[in-house]
Amino acid sequence: MTKEPQRSDNDSPWKEILEAYFPQAMQFFFPQTAALINWERPHQFLDKEFQQIAREAELGRRYADKLVKVWLLQGEEIWLLIHVEIQAKPEDNFAERMFCYNLRIFDKFGQPAISLAILCDTDSNWRPNQYSYNYPDCSLDFKFGTVKLLDYQNRWAELAASNNPFATVVMAHLKTQQTTKQLGERKTWKFSLIRRLYEQGLQERDIRNLYRFIDWVMILPKDLEAEFWQEFKQFEQERSMSYITTGERIGYERGKQEGEQTLVLRQIQKRVGELPPEVQARIQTLTLEQLEALGEALLDFSAIADLFAWLDANQPT
Repeated sequence: MTKEPQRSDNDSPWKEILEAYFPQAMQFFFPQTAALINWERPHQFLDKEFQQIAREAELGRRYADKLVKVWLLQGEEIWLLIHVEIQAKPEDNFAERMFCYNLRIFDKFGQPAISLAILCDTDSNWRPNQYSYNYPDCSLDFKFGTVKLLDYQNRWAELAASNNPFATVVMAHLKTQQTTKQLGERKTWKFSLIRRLYEQGLQERDIRNLYRFIDWVMILPKDLEAEFWQEFKQFEQERSMSYITTGERIGYERGKQEGEQTLVLRQIQKRVGELPPEVQARIQTLTLEQLEALGEALLDFSAIADLFAWLDANQPT
């Protein structure tokens, strides 16, 4: 049996897709909160502010967190903390961490935040939505919004009929989970979901964004990946698509980024020694442009402390 291949940075495509379609994400996952927001006013991603409240100790796990400033219909500014829990296994102190982040935002910036979580795991019984304690003279009940992607398994027809980009995101996520041991079936679903983008008549930018997400999470072993590209290239040619090289461009971009990661990691280890897994994970979240910049900067590194300093100054949230 072919072993399922893995990527180390499945948080990256989530971050990219959240940034590209944030209003649609809110409307899809948290419609009640989305209805309070004035979407005619621009929203702002508060990456630097989030870096100030995030703990380095949590880098061993994979998260896709976004702190976003939006404006309510009444004109009030409000912050949203969107957390995507990527890990397959539930986390015992998840609710406590959601509370701590919310508290840190209020403590550091004097700004209340609406905390929301998207849970990507496969345990249907794990549904954290509050952190509380209760003593005779002191109690706390912190509740946060959650959505469980597993619940959409029973809403497939609704997903298939939706034009919201996050319907495609959820479909790709669920089919990736369901085909862990059926990689031939995963290839079929990957083809089907990407073909659906074209059939929906989306703009080239939207096809590229969603194509990237599907291609990144629905990873295939090399033999099936080669079959997929051949079949999809034929599909594009038969239909005379206006952006016929979409798949080739995205495949090239992904391959180039993965190759650059390998090269930079090898160069750093030669210069400062073996890297802890959490540091390697940080490097694997960098964009291609940042990897190239790090490749130049490391020529001046003399110790691992130089690498830490560079990552602290350049790592995205």
